[in-house]
Amino acid sequence: MPKKPVGEYRCLHFSQSLPAGKGQNDLATLLRRVADSVDTLPKRKSLIVLDAVLHTDWNEHGEWLGMTVYYDYAGKRHP
Repeated sequence: MPKKPVGEYRCLHFSQSLPAGKGQNDLATLLRRVADSVDTLPKRKSLIVLDAVLHTDWNEHGEWLGMTVYYDYAGKRHP
């Protein structure tokens, strides 16, 4: 028997990567920058990070790391 859909849920997100070129694959620097970005979001105290996804692209300088953070605020559900 097919499962019944649980409904739709929307959340907010942002993506970030380091500038292309030397150091574009520095994971520690990327994580610090993502953490700094989270700290600047409004209503920081009620923010809930739902997921953080690390992704890799490639360019002429080699591996280029990026991250997407999915988040919402406590008690708030987007229709």
